[in-house]
Amino acid sequence: MASLRLLLRSGKNAVAAVLRREFHGTPPAAVQVTVRDALNQALDEEMERDERVFLLGEEVAQYDGAYKVSRGLWKKYGDKRIMDTPITEMGFAGIAVGAAMAGLRPICEFMTFNFSMQAIDQVINSAAKTYYMSAGLQPVPIVFRGPNGASAGVAAQHSQCFAAWYGHCPGLKVVSPWNAEDARGLLKSAIRDDNPVVFLENELMYGVPFEMSEESQSKDFLIPIGKAKIERQGSHVTLVSHSRMVSLCLDAAVVLAKEGIECEVINLRSIRPMDTEAIETSVMKTNHLITVEGGWPHFGVGAEILAEIMEGPAFNFLDAPAVRVTGVDIPMPYAKILEDNSVPQIKDIIYTVKKTLNV
Repeated sequence: MASLRLLLRSGKNAVAAVLRREFHGTPPAAVQVTVRDALNQALDEEMERDERVFLLGEEVAQYDGAYKVSRGLWKKYGDKRIMDTPITEMGFAGIAVGAAMAGLRPICEFMTFNFSMQAIDQVINSAAKTYYMSAGLQPVPIVFRGPNGASAGVAAQHSQCFAAWYGHCPGLKVVSPWNAEDARGLLKSAIRDDNPVVFLENELMYGVPFEMSEESQSKDFLIPIGKAKIERQGSHVTLVSHSRMVSLCLDAAVVLAKEGIECEVINLRSIRPMDTEAIETSVMKTNHLITVEGGWPHFGVGAEILAEIMEGPAFNFLDAPAVRVTGVDIPMPYAKILEDNSVPQIKDIIYTVKKTLNV
């Protein structure tokens, strides 16, 4: 009743607007969209916008994709734009790279990025290096996309994070979206980019709904590759993560806030190029840095961030050593209790924050 009284006080125009939404179906300014649907929308809109764009991979067409990301696209665009392939990553990745060199804009889906190891020669030696080796005469506009990192109960050969692997290679752009807005805006940017882009999704995030603003629902909405986003403002410690680990950092920040510790949470979004400036600016404010990732500790994304900060102007602002929270340095176990202890948990982030702040 209170909200109704406020509405009536605001005048007949406000009442009319609400009635229009109720009875005529006018969409609200913000809607809940899953990561899966955000990716599907981006694929659909970019294929509609540019006839050179096509998708190929295992089960992407008639089955609507192993994770239903390409749901409905085969019926809309047909066999020439949505192509089922044999189980041969080296083969269809090579076809996609050749198509990109010939002027098309392929999207190559790996059922999981673990299987991209079968096609590593095509991704690195063919896609990543060609623009440089041709002195800028031969661009390779291709997107390699699919789920990356640990899922649930899929053991060692399906659980690696390849952010550091591909982030290591010049010639590639590497992005790692967290929420629906990231997925939509970054995928559209990746498809339009003239460079090969490795697009690292996460299987556990596909079905998670996020609120999307009216702006992010536009067909022209793009997120520039190479720009991080501050998901939560804070003053005591900077938490930097990407993909699903952003959720854990935000959850840990909520718990810590009840104890008076305010965490600034940065969603990297882009692994290469990395937005080092955003991290430096935050560290200069909070004077503490913790990186969080699901990948292995050795030579990882967190290791690179710590090196960048140590070598840059933000180092002098640190009041404690910068530290990493990572997956355990072992192949992923199959048993759930071992799996849970092999990837970062909220409690691990909370413990590391308190240890860093000495509280």
